[in-house]
Amino acid sequence: MTAVGELRAVLVVALVAVGCFFLVVGTVGLLRFPNVYNRMHATSKPTTLGTAAVFFAGFVYFGPGGAGLTSLLGIVFLFLTVPTGAHMIARSAEQMGVPFQGSVTWPALPGSDEDESPEESGRTDEAEEDDGGSESGGGSGDGDGSAGDGGDEDGNSGRAGEGSAGA
Repeated sequence: MTAVGELRAVLVVALVAVGCFFLVVGTVGLLRFPNVYNRMHATSKPTTLGTAAVFFAGFVYFGPGGAGLTSLLGIVFLFLTVPTGAHMIARSAEQMGVPFQGSVTWPALPGSDEDESPEESGRTDEAEEDDGGSESGGGSGDGDGSAGDGGDEDGNSGRAGEGSAGA
């Protein structure tokens, strides 16, 4: 065996060992973690790296043509599909009502005001009170903030579910 052949064999063995390590870590995470979200994370991240390492070992062993090219395409397919699948699993679990562990919550969707506290939106009660003054240009001018509470000219506050529609 030549020096290049020996180097190739050592590289293949190392890549397979690294791949097997990550696959075992992913399997242990699948068995040990408490809920679907943690298990999904454990099976997507390390197993992607482990499988990619084994595929890359196939590329190193077989070379750039034939089965080696198939290994590279397998890596590309893996990196495109595993994150998408993990995201779909997490979203469907959330829609089914599977709870998170502890105090973890889903991030608010952009543009939605539901479940948003004043601290999260960057507004405080003081900022809402200041909107009714003469500086904002809105309101009735009597200083009570009844129509100038950050809303439009009709008294609507601009937040979903609030305002003077029907009041």
